[in-house]
Parts: sequence; C-alpha cells; structure tokens
Amino acid sequence: MILEVDNKKVFATDGGNVFDKKKHTIILLHGSGLSNVVWSLTDQYLSNQGYNVLAFDLPGHGNSEGECLKNIEDMSEWLNKTLKKIQVTEFSILGHSQGCLIALDYAHKYPQNLKNLIFVGGSFAIPVNQDLIDLARSGDMKAINLMMKWGYGDSKRFIGGNPVQKIVNSPREVSDVLSVDLIACNNYKNGIKATKSIKCPTLFIFGEIDKMITLSKGKEFASLVPNSKTHVIKNCGHMIMFENAFEMREKVVEFLKK
Repeated sequence: MILEVDNKKVFATDGGNVFDKKKHTIILLHGSGLSNVVWSLTDQYLSNQGYNVLAFDLPGHGNSEGECLKNIEDMSEWLNKTLKKIQVTEFSILGHSQGCLIALDYAHKYPQNLKNLIFVGGSFAIPVNQDLIDLARSGDMKAINLMMKWGYGDSKRFIGGNPVQKIVNSPREVSDVLSVDLIACNNYKNGIKATKSIKCPTLFIFGEIDKMITLSKGKEFASLVPNSKTHVIKNCGHMIMFENAFEMREKVVEFLKK
C-alpha cells in the first residue's frame, strides 16, 4: 500500500491481501533504523488469520519518502495522520523497540479507536549508550556491529550474516536514519505517564536474554498496566521478530482472538 501524508509517499506492506475495512486492522511499527522488512515472517501470517495488516516504513525509512522524524512525539502524530488517511475505525498496534515508544505515545494521545496494544521488546524508556550514538552520528558502520552484539541473544545463529546490516547497509543510512532514531529514543521522557494512561487490553512480549530491554526492565513496564498479559520467549534476545517470529506471532494471534 502507498499513501500520501504531508505530501510525502508512505509505504506499507499489507501481507499480500487486499485491504478490507470490514476486517480488524493490525498496525506494525519497526524499530530504530529499520523498515517493514523486519516483519517479513509476521505480516503474511497475521493476514492469513483474517486481519488487515499494515507494516509501515516510517518517514525516511525503507520505501517511505521524507526526512526521518526527530522525536517520538512527532512520530506518533505522523501515525495519527496516516491512520486518518486509511480511515480505519478500530485497530491494534504492534510495535517493536522504538515502535513500542511510538505506540505508547500514540495510545496516550489518541486512545479513541485503539482496541489493543502489543509491545515486543519494549519499555517506557529506551536509553541509548552514548558511544553507539556517536558512532551512528559519524556514519561508522561499527554502530551496526554494536547493535548486533546487544540486539541478539546469540548472534552466531545468523549464519547468513547480520539481518540488521541487510537493512541499514551504508554510512549515510547509519548517520541520517539510525542515529536520528537512536537519539529520539534516548530523549523520550513521557513514557511512565503514557504507560499509566493505557486502558485497552495490552500484551507484552519479551526475550528472556534481551540485553537492550532486560527482562526486569520489561516486567517493570508491564507492571504499570493493570490486567495486561506478559509472555517471555526463552533463549531469545531483543530482535524477537528475527530470533523467534513463530512463537511471537502465535502469541499475538492468541491474544487478539480472546
């Protein structure tokens, strides 16, 4: 699907099925520096379960035009404009990492039509190591290696190479996309207030050995939302949709169908 928001093209994968306004819609939001590609093992599966699925590229990412938005608040406002364009009246949001912060801020500002929230590898705050920010700002590809080190439970399992490096694969993308996102995550300060305002059914999915969002930090996040559900994927790090997409997506559907 291709939309136009603020005179810029916005791209989203749709799981290969025609968008049907009669169906419930799931919005997928990727993490820092990434794109809709991270949902390649998820979007079609969810679509085949009878949902509309839209995995967006944020502005300046993947196939979406424009410059990257510099803070989480602007990203959630952009999401609101985009969803108005689609004219969906009931939907769920599934975010990963930075996508969780966007979903969180959106839910705080625009809760009216939001039916469910699903946070994958998320928290109400995502502080970023200053060395990583500095490397990314300079366009140093070592930033990708650091993400590899901290992002996966066991990097050796990726025999074909670092999946992140296949998405962020140039110094320009590191400096102009990844660094902007990392700074936006680091600067977001409204997380606790936004989390405490959540009223809709909420699912938290965490990786047992996540080094970016530790399990203790994740459980602290989940504890702020009464009656929420939590699922921990064993032997899994931060990049859950790469490391164990099968268990993740099954738990998502189980939650949505209850």
